Amino acid sequence: MSLRCYLSGAQRVKSSGQPHGQVFSFFLSHCERWICKSRSDEAWGCVACYPSDDEEMEKSTNTSKPVQPDSDSESKPATSKKRKQPAECFLTRPEEKEENTVKVKRRRKKKISDILAKSSPKPGIPEDLQKLLNQHFGTKRSVIELEELKLPDSCFLPANDLTHSFSSYLKEICPKWAKLRKTHKEKKSVLMLIICSSALRCLELIKSMTAFKGDCKVIKLFAKHIKIKEQMHMLENGVIHLGVGTPGRIKALVKQDGLSLNSLKYLILDWNWRDQKLRRMIDIPEIRKEAIDLLEMGIIKLCREDSVKLGLF
Repeated sequence: MSLRCYLSGAQRVKSSGQPHGQVFSFFLSHCERWICKSRSDEAWGCVACYPSDDEEMEKSTNTSKPVQPDSDSESKPATSKKRKQPAECFLTRPEEKEENTVKVKRRRKKKISDILAKSSPKPGIPEDLQKLLNQHFGTKRSVIELEELKLPDSCFLPANDLTHSFSSYLKEICPKWAKLRKTHKEKKSVLMLIICSSALRCLELIKSMTAFKGDCKVIKLFAKHIKIKEQMHMLENGVIHLGVGTPGRIKALVKQDGLSLNSLKYLILDWNWRDQKLRRMIDIPEIRKEAIDLLEMGIIKLCREDSVKLGLF
């Protein structure tokens, strides 16, 4: 009995009634070569197979020579079986196109610290603040409203040229501070507001202006470790001359009527100071927005009335 070529493993199992493992061993023992398309595919078969019994008999009768029969026995045709050269079958797989593995490099976005690190520090000037206001309100307000938000040149104090300490700068812009603080008696208000970008910077400036403040009372107007109710209580129960804080907390106090701007004479912006990332106060989006909102809440109006002076330290 010879083998036939079964191209499907499922047909072979069905015809033999044997499990896959026995069919494979059967092929290995009777076939010269066998091949499997893939381990996960059931389609398998032998590469070289033998012809069937009927085919062998037909070929042998045509190719074999007659043999002289013996005298004692009956003449029987001798059959010589020639094994056919096995034909090889190859299963071709479709050519896989090579994928382009080259990744497009994305350009690294420039950080504000990278830009500021290359630029030399420049002192703030009044035109910088006016330009900042125009950029913020340019698309939101009409021409008439923008004109009302314009700050007059007369409201600006001399800007810091990066040579002053904080005490020397305050002495230059407010030479009559001692006389001014003696006449201040109104509660819930301050004579001078200093706006910084962080609580740590506020504490640093409070320590650095010891030579200027004298015996005047200073209040910390930032949110770190200080509740807004405590700050409102201090403003209501005492006369305070100078306030140092962040724009967000100062804006919240003005909204809740805890701080009045009626007695305010000086507003100082900590304009030129940079943090560890080389960002100024106006380079931080949250601080910049809070500072502009605070200016819009009434300080710009007071500046136009020439009752408040603006300084850029």
